[in-house]
Amino acid sequence: MTKYGFAINLHRCIGCRTCSIGCKMENGVADGLLRIRVLNDEERAVYDTPMGTYPNLTMTWTPVPCQHCDEAPCVGVCPTGATVKREDGIVTIDKETCIGCKSCMEACPYDARVFDGESNTVDKCTLCAHRIDAGLGTTMCQISCPGRAITVGDIDDPDSDIAKIIAEHETKHILETEGTGPQVYYWNSMGS
Repeated sequence: MTKYGFAINLHRCIGCRTCSIGCKMENGVADGLLRIRVLNDEERAVYDTPMGTYPNLTMTWTPVPCQHCDEAPCVGVCPTGATVKREDGIVTIDKETCIGCKSCMEACPYDARVFDGESNTVDKCTLCAHRIDAGLGTTMCQISCPGRAITVGDIDDPDSDIAKIIAEHETKHILETEGTGPQVYYWNSMGS
């Protein structure tokens, strides 16, 4: 079976937000909204602010797209069925069906959904489902990342790059205690 997800190498992310901009351009994301946020250690979207005390300063970043959860809490709360989990694991929103009630935004523990005031609907990362459906195999955030920190692919295919990363490296999820089964695997190649 096919199951898409992300593997994000935190050591290679430089906080440039090219993934966010590439996503906006590919998907026509409205002004002021992001489908993938890049957060610092304080879980804030600030630019170039080191953490720590001089001379021991660090700058680390965590890109946060939709987690495309196995048990996506956003799906069950949608009153119109606009939010669905596809058979390949991708969670999408049908903008024609979405009524902008924001129930899915409240249900998402990852704060991965945004309200689009222009269309009066909710927006989120779709793992570039249109690109995957067209056979292009990857997302714009992966293509545009200058550090090559983002890998997208079929987690269930043992020969895929993402499956190899998950098998060969220690990975973690954000908010693991939520029990949602997120399909974004964070890892660190430092020392590998």
